[in-house]
Amino acid sequence: MAAIIANHSPDLVMFDVPPPFESVGLEAYRKTWNTFFAWSSGFAVFDIDDLNVTAGEDVAFAVARMRCSGRDHDGSRTDLRFRLTIGFRKIDGKWTILHEHHSIPAEK
Repeated sequence: MAAIIANHSPDLVMFDVPPPFESVGLEAYRKTWNTFFAWSSGFAVFDIDDLNVTAGEDVAFAVARMRCSGRDHDGSRTDLRFRLTIGFRKIDGKWTILHEHHSIPAEK
């Protein structure tokens, strides 16, 4: 968990796919990972299908199409396609994540 949150701002704002819809702060963000770990049953793979980064002197954002594969509680494999947007600011010479937005395509 320390590696996951290492480059995140203490006042990070995240919009996620599973509830809660909005999380503010590292403790709330950490709790969303508990939901993910409970779902994945210890096995999960993230793949980036497409990634674009736009960066200025001290502000940047990245947008990606991604896939996550995991195992449900019954052991069956589940693949989830999602979109990810991350907002960064350079603070004290280090790129820090201020915002994450995860979303899945709406079904018709």
